[in-house]
Amino acid sequence: MAEPLWTAVDQYITEMLVPSDAALDAALEASAHSGLPAIQVTPNQGKLLYLLARLQGARRILEIGTLGGYSTIWLARALPDDGRLITLEVDPRHADIARANISRAGLDAMVDLRVGRALDTLPRIAAGGAFDLTFIDADKQSIPEYFRFARKLSSRGSLIIVDNVVRDGRVIDAGSHDPDIQGIRRFNQLLAAEPGVCATAIQTVGAKGHDGFAIVLVTV
Repeated sequence: MAEPLWTAVDQYITEMLVPSDAALDAALEASAHSGLPAIQVTPNQGKLLYLLARLQGARRILEIGTLGGYSTIWLARALPDDGRLITLEVDPRHADIARANISRAGLDAMVDLRVGRALDTLPRIAAGGAFDLTFIDADKQSIPEYFRFARKLSSRGSLIIVDNVVRDGRVIDAGSHDPDIQGIRRFNQLLAAEPGVCATAIQTVGAKGHDGFAIVLVTV
């Protein structure tokens, strides 16, 4: 019932603090025109990712779940000129759209988009060293496994951000048969028991409804 207000506030924040950007706007338009699901982060959330990456001083970023490359562009823009972002996408068609959007943003040299199941790809990127920031925004039932890899691919001071951890509040339903909800709950249990991290989760409301994200600082 409050969602029209949430959306209006998101629009107000975006108009005030997230100016229109040709490459980002084009990425949204191309994704919508191609029929991709409208599940990417909102503009103000994208800018939050950008700010967190800047605050982190990130030079190496891992993104699990590319979709149309909207969040990829935000994160890659936070990198220094010699920075590197690896993004993983399971759907070849989504990857093609994302590549075009990333190229239009002038970020080809900075972004390495890899196609395939993330759980198959992740073991092969370990040799490149630790990531300063990992953003997990892929299928929710696999979040615990993605987090385990992210933890292994991080070092002290690394940041791990996990999107969509509230799901309209359904995360509190222990009896849910939804594999996405169960995946998120298993992730929260894993995170609560994980040594060497400091973490919290924040609820969000806005144009995408009621959801939230977890922020994890690796301390050991």
